[in-house]
Amino acid sequence: MLERRFGLSAHGTDVRTEVIAGATTFLTMIYIAFVNPQILAEAGMDRGAVFVATCLATMVGTSIMGLYANYPIALAPGMGLNAYFAYTVVLTLGYPWQAALGAVFVSGVLFIILSLLRVRQAVVNSVPRPLKLAISAGIGLFLGLIGLQNAGLVTGHPTTLVTLGDVSRPEPGLALLGFALIAALAWRRVPGAVLIGILAVTAAGLPFGLTSFQGVIARPPDPRPTLLALDLAATLEVGFVTVVFTFFFVDLFDTAGTLIGVAHRANLLDEAGRLPRLNRALLADSSATVAGSVLGTSTVTSYIESAAGTNAGGRTGLTAVVVAGLFGLTLFFAPLAAMVPAYATASALLYVAALMARGLAEIEWDDVTEYAPAVITAIGTPVTFSIATGIGMGFISYAAIKLLSGRWREVGPAVLAIALLFLLKFAIT
Repeated sequence: MLERRFGLSAHGTDVRTEVIAGATTFLTMIYIAFVNPQILAEAGMDRGAVFVATCLATMVGTSIMGLYANYPIALAPGMGLNAYFAYTVVLTLGYPWQAALGAVFVSGVLFIILSLLRVRQAVVNSVPRPLKLAISAGIGLFLGLIGLQNAGLVTGHPTTLVTLGDVSRPEPGLALLGFALIAALAWRRVPGAVLIGILAVTAAGLPFGLTSFQGVIARPPDPRPTLLALDLAATLEVGFVTVVFTFFFVDLFDTAGTLIGVAHRANLLDEAGRLPRLNRALLADSSATVAGSVLGTSTVTSYIESAAGTNAGGRTGLTAVVVAGLFGLTLFFAPLAAMVPAYATASALLYVAALMARGLAEIEWDDVTEYAPAVITAIGTPVTFSIATGIGMGFISYAAIKLLSGRWREVGPAVLAIALLFLLKFAIT
């Protein structure tokens, strides 16, 4: 049955290899079950319900990817987008989290429409490569700032905006120790490095009275506080368009980059360098976002950690199905997730920030018209505490620099239109 469903022999793999690959991917991304509830709880959402929504959304999205698209790629609520959801849309712009869930739902529907119309490639290709790289790096720096804040390493200051926190407390030291442990384990290629780091820091806080043991296994929490709680009416507000656009825009490029990157490492691209069944993979991703918003979590997207599973030999959707099954079992570990403190997840945020910032290395640093807008994008995102603002600054500066340099042919209609829209938004807000 598995041979017929997934074509194991045609892909040069077997059931044992696929199961090991699925377990490997699971260990590299299980941290999201601990981190996502922590972040969305900052927006006022019920932490237990978000934990259930995170696991269920991951199960749904990853199962669709495995069974429908037959790819060894796992999906879960995306890092960066969950931070934008909580810290920008809710805590900065003042929208209720129910409205933010509505924006996630609408962005997912738009993604589905774009996938069905098969115009995704044209949209993705219209955005300059340095901005794509800078957006990813900027989100990474944004996560890094949040991690430093949650660890107590930085705090607000009326004159310098930010300053060093109270490092005499144990939390900052434990967070840095956890970050160093995760990085060292990752260098040694230890599966589950991030999870090990989070749990180690959580355990280290017990003697200081910073955390209390609440058990390991229990019945899943009640999902009703976030289930079907999205507010679609709020998405009709004119000022909310930017929020919807940001969720859609970041998910679109994050998904495209992840799919191509993982497929390339697994030798799943065809002779022309294209991904077969790309539209199925995109539909799986966008459908998962819609399902996640209904369940009560931020945007669900493809995870680059899936590359760990493909490195272990995963080549078919059976790998993804194994990941989905393991996240189903994770539902019963809610007490463990509930006791993880913010400074422990800060270690993971700092590590993910370091991974995402690597994109800056691929920018053309010999061309100022390329790297200048990229730097503005990367810096603008964390210092304004807004992914949308960073993206807008990047598009505006890219278009302006290229036009003033006489290289107007490099500014496509889509880039110019987006830059003008952001310019208008900044002018009226």
